[in-house]
Amino acid sequence: MGFHLFFIAKAVAHIPPFILGTFRYIAAGLLLLLWCALKKEKLFNLEQLKHASVTGIMLLFIGNGAVIWVEKTLPSSLVGVLIASQAIWLVLLDKANWKINFTSRNTIIGLLIGFAGVVLLFFESVSGVVSNAGGAASVISFLILLVGMLSWSGGSIYSKKHSSGSTTVNSAWQMLIAGLVFIPASFINNEWAGFDWQTVPAESWFATLYLVVFGSLAAYSAYVWLLSVRPVTQVSTHVYVNPVVAVLLGVLFAGEHMSWLQVVGLGVILASVLLINLSKYRKQKPVNESINRVKPEGKMMLAGTGKQAVCTDC
Repeated sequence: MGFHLFFIAKAVAHIPPFILGTFRYIAAGLLLLLWCALKKEKLFNLEQLKHASVTGIMLLFIGNGAVIWVEKTLPSSLVGVLIASQAIWLVLLDKANWKINFTSRNTIIGLLIGFAGVVLLFFESVSGVVSNAGGAASVISFLILLVGMLSWSGGSIYSKKHSSGSTTVNSAWQMLIAGLVFIPASFINNEWAGFDWQTVPAESWFATLYLVVFGSLAAYSAYVWLLSVRPVTQVSTHVYVNPVVAVLLGVLFAGEHMSWLQVVGLGVILASVLLINLSKYRKQKPVNESINRVKPEGKMMLAGTGKQAVCTDC
């Protein structure tokens, strides 16, 4: 994800955000649908299309759309740090597992520390309002990104509960539908009026191609598949590496700078998600051990045969 943030910043430097979303997701969605058709998968199912529409809009149009939008005003390193708190929102929104999450001391402490990290990051943006004219735009971008993170977290939980059928087909429809929703948004934002594709440099087109192939076809499809086979809070652990990668790329290749306060905020957020993940690991380990003790491979005689039968439920 850290690499994706870097390439989003490169692409959105010369391509308006909603037009970028249109190009990226329509291209990726059509390519993946073509692949599904070649594999003779069932493409049209009304129930699947309905859930794919909701998930695609929440995850890609609102969630990722917010990321694309704020990269016009915020450095990719700071965006990566803010996205790292996504694991916190997943715990808060995962109502079905509240009883498990909120009876864990490490989870509660992790949540509190995570909010402290977000406050540290937000404090500097608020201070910027007083010191320079660009501060207000930073605060607005922060709030937009917060909405995007909440939407991504909610969409992930929705996808976990309601998605059905082929995950590849689900991914394809989610991307295509999100791309189509980006079209009216780009017109409402009046992006096409001043956009000339011939003036876009090669590096921005290369960044867009990277986002289509590696960001959407590879990474997003893998994310949707993981949501179908693993707990949603466990899948969210990919955000732990986002700030580190984004900071390194931003500092090394984009000339970005992070203040000490933001570095502290980064450390605080990473510490919080580590605590949350540690509590889940500790709970899963004894459960797995107890299952192994309770369900050994037993042996019993088949009546009247004199032969042994394997009992896996003993």
